[in-house]
Amino acid sequence: MIKTDAVIIGAGPVGLFAVFELGILGLNAHVVDNLDKVGGQCIELYPDKPIYDIPALPICTGETLTNNLLEQIKPFKTSFHLNQRVNSLNKKDGKWIVETSDQTIFETPNIIIAGGVGSFEPRKPPIKGIENFEKSNLFYSVKNKNNFSNQNICIFGGGDSALDWAVELSNNAKKISLIHRRDEFRAAQHTVDKMMKLKAEGKIDLYTGYQPKQFIGKDKIEKIVIENDQKELKEIATDAVLAFFGLKMELGPIVNWGLNLENKTIVVNTENFETNEKGIFAVGDICTYPGKLKLILCGFHEAALAAQECFKRARPDEKYVFRFTTSSSDIHKRLGIK
Repeated sequence: MIKTDAVIIGAGPVGLFAVFELGILGLNAHVVDNLDKVGGQCIELYPDKPIYDIPALPICTGETLTNNLLEQIKPFKTSFHLNQRVNSLNKKDGKWIVETSDQTIFETPNIIIAGGVGSFEPRKPPIKGIENFEKSNLFYSVKNKNNFSNQNICIFGGGDSALDWAVELSNNAKKISLIHRRDEFRAAQHTVDKMMKLKAEGKIDLYTGYQPKQFIGKDKIEKIVIENDQKELKEIATDAVLAFFGLKMELGPIVNWGLNLENKTIVVNTENFETNEKGIFAVGDICTYPGKLKLILCGFHEAALAAQECFKRARPDEKYVFRFTTSSSDIHKRLGIK
């Protein structure tokens, strides 16, 4: 069991800034996110899209913002638990016991939900009995690329994830089969160009205009059947299937945590952004209150106030004295400033 001052659910910009606000108060935090990388919506949905309303940054991308926030919290040596989601919360002796899908267990007085519009869940192909293969060789993300060495791999999708991994895994795979329902791709052009070059070299077999029809196998997928608009079928032998059909956003297990919900958002008070459950806070797009604006900068403000209340709960015997970062030697020490 990991004991920590706070568990932050969501590694998007607001969750990362919550790490900073907790850190300058001397509190440590662990961050859990359902995605395989830090950055939340900014990284997953629009890493290259310009953002114009971050104070003092006239223009930046989602990737730049994420990298800057990671640099800002570097002094705190934060632990990230990616590819996991929080499945359950339970009260015990005034603390919260938090358990993730990977059976990681935390004990903490504070939980900050910074989950944006909820957890990102993979869109699954409409194949009957698909759950049987998710425990063997059907994947919606890549945790360790070395697991796919010298294999025949079928990759579904036409976006950045599908093409990035098709290009990357072609270095060590026996054969890559890339299947996309359209002739056009939604990935960066330079990645498309790389993929087409690998196709010309015979390292990638490309099937456009096709969609999954059937997965054949008992305990694992041995062959896939794909179908085009003319109802023509192709059968491809495979050792592993990667399905990148995009993500859908769901509240997931949050709906079972006893929190007051309103239109798939969590109701909070504006004094400290605490929910109806003591010690559980919600910040960013996932929370709601009168006058709420779904802006990153508003989420930063919410995280700052939530952190103040977290300090009171984590350090009940210490008196908190508000200090500006410009003049506090304690804050300078925590940030490594001499």
